[in-house]
Amino acid sequence: MKTLASLSYTAAPVDKGYTDRILEVDLSSRRISIRTVDPAFRLKYIGGRGYALKLIWDETTAETRYDSPENLLVMASGPLGNEPRFPGTGKFVVCTISPLTDTFIDSNIGGHFGPLLKISGFDALAVRGLSETEVVLVIDAEAGTIRLDQAPAYGPDIDGGGLSYGAALLRDLAGGEFDENHAAVTNGLGAKNARFGIVNSLFYDPRRGRIRSKQAGRGGTGTVMRLKGLRAVVVTSDKERVQANQPADADGVKQAGASLKRVISQVDPGQFNLRAWGTTVLAEYMDRFHLLPIDNYQYGHLEQAPAVFADVFLNRFFARQMPDGCYLGCNLACAKGAEDVMLTRGPHAGRKVGVDGPEYETLAAVTCMGIFDPQFIMEYNHYCDEYGLDTISMGVSASFLMECFQRGFLSEEDAGYALKFGDAEAANRLLHETARGEGLGRVCGQGVARAKKWVADRHAARTGAKVEKTLAELDRFGMEVKGLEFSMYITKESLAQQGGYGFALKGPQHDEAWLIFIDQVHGEIPTFEMKAKALKWFPLVRTWFNAVGLCKLPWIDVRHPEAAKTETPSQNQPTLRYYVDYFNATTGSKKSLQDILDDSERLQLLQKMINLRQGKGTRPFDRIPERAMGPVFENEYQVRADYYDAWLKEKAGDGLPASLADRQRLLLDLRKQDYQKLSDAVYQIKGYSDQAVPLAQTLENFGLLDEQAARLLQAYRA
Repeated sequence: MKTLASLSYTAAPVDKGYTDRILEVDLSSRRISIRTVDPAFRLKYIGGRGYALKLIWDETTAETRYDSPENLLVMASGPLGNEPRFPGTGKFVVCTISPLTDTFIDSNIGGHFGPLLKISGFDALAVRGLSETEVVLVIDAEAGTIRLDQAPAYGPDIDGGGLSYGAALLRDLAGGEFDENHAAVTNGLGAKNARFGIVNSLFYDPRRGRIRSKQAGRGGTGTVMRLKGLRAVVVTSDKERVQANQPADADGVKQAGASLKRVISQVDPGQFNLRAWGTTVLAEYMDRFHLLPIDNYQYGHLEQAPAVFADVFLNRFFARQMPDGCYLGCNLACAKGAEDVMLTRGPHAGRKVGVDGPEYETLAAVTCMGIFDPQFIMEYNHYCDEYGLDTISMGVSASFLMECFQRGFLSEEDAGYALKFGDAEAANRLLHETARGEGLGRVCGQGVARAKKWVADRHAARTGAKVEKTLAELDRFGMEVKGLEFSMYITKESLAQQGGYGFALKGPQHDEAWLIFIDQVHGEIPTFEMKAKALKWFPLVRTWFNAVGLCKLPWIDVRHPEAAKTETPSQNQPTLRYYVDYFNATTGSKKSLQDILDDSERLQLLQKMINLRQGKGTRPFDRIPERAMGPVFENEYQVRADYYDAWLKEKAGDGLPASLADRQRLLLDLRKQDYQKLSDAVYQIKGYSDQAVPLAQTLENFGLLDEQAARLLQAYRA
């Protein structure tokens, strides 16, 4: 590995969760530098997502696109990341201007990279510029060096993979043996050829004796990383992890962590039992309540669904004796893994591999293609990770193309082969074509928003139809908002989750507002007013988790027994108190829950302003496709006719149209009205205009009305 640039340094100590240092790398000039951060910066922007938002707000412009040299790629944890005595502290975020949405994207990811980056002396890594050759960034805290090395070539089989390439790097940089003091982030061949490339976070698991991975899957962060010429970042430190944050109150940290661990151990086995099942357990719940995406979100339940329920993966693939955490000390341990999975398809057919997952989202991305084969799900999981492709965007883009084929918008001549729901061989072919940038994969890899235009053009050329009219039809079932594909929940029967997807600042990803369970399953926010308030409150909490370096699952998926006695059980505030205590004990603050929500709201407003600057922040960009609100075609209505008819009678009375088609159109019209009413209510609660633009007073309240923001507001008023 030829060194192209280097910097000697001494790792800044961590103090109360922060180092007050950002590592900056300009790949165009090959300049490595260290920025000292004023303590006031962290008080206002917290960490993680907050740091990235501020850096991207300050250093990019309305003209910045994902492939612009000035586009930043930021990786950052937060003050609460890296504490094995508290569950779920291995998280960090990867942020940039997205190839899919053309605005700010953040993707949450686990593993050891974020914690090791911090104890190596940095709260964040900010990469700008474009390298003429592929490089690897090596941060070696023990040697006191930071290097940009020419990326090694290992041969075609390894060079095309995000997992295999990173494993080879970690092996070589650790002297031929893997250890827990080395971690890496990488990208693969898919990130080179598709807009939804991911970042893999790789770490060594001594219990399994292999490299494991977690993914920053959404929005094309890996695509940006690969385009910049940055093939991998490797970080090394052998510093102790326990109390590495040097908290203000070590006993307070220990007590908060012990309290949450106790709730998890007592409650999780009787609720989701994530420690045993992992997130695949959600498949059974989703199917039961008609929420499991099938055939591009046309259906939410099928008789075949039990073939991919959690017990199938537990019995066939998961090692029962190995609860797996993303990071040290997490007793929820919901990250499942499988060993010696024999691959039957693709370039690795006949090889036994370890597979990390599947998570529910990956499983449902496959059912979205109409496939209920657990073996195919494992292989899809493996290849998406190895190629560095987002399992969600890949599955939803493929499903959209399958429905285009089903409804005659896409011909076999256009596609190159029959692309039918339920055809695992066709889905497998499209996956590998997408990773290689070949055939129909070139279209699929652009994502749903851009695929719609390609399909409309081809359909018009073949049939003489008007492009605009075809696009309008495709918009009805093309499952994207702001350019990002929907994550894996049917929203036809949940107004709250419709808003959760439509108002999500990054696009329809459930980590901003996962309200489907409390709305449709538990029925805990039954009134319109409760839904509207939830669409402000829940995103604030979830944004805060991304800022401080924490996993959300111990809060949202493990309900504290005392929550039922509160006015808002769904908020699980008894558990949130542990998080507030942990924050205060670490940083020395004396914040209340409301203070934390205010800190988070500042970050949400800043992200909203970036969206406005990039042209994606007004009311039209919060619109959701018709299928997110109800059945677009008669076949969808027919399978849930009893439910839809009952809903219509409640809303419109007994005088319903006689024909199913007329009832379907009436239902969609009423659902559209409800969504517009919800939009008005949520914008008012958030301090926005009716066009979703923050009011000047709202920005001023949070100290965000700087010169750039004032110019933006003036432009939108004009």
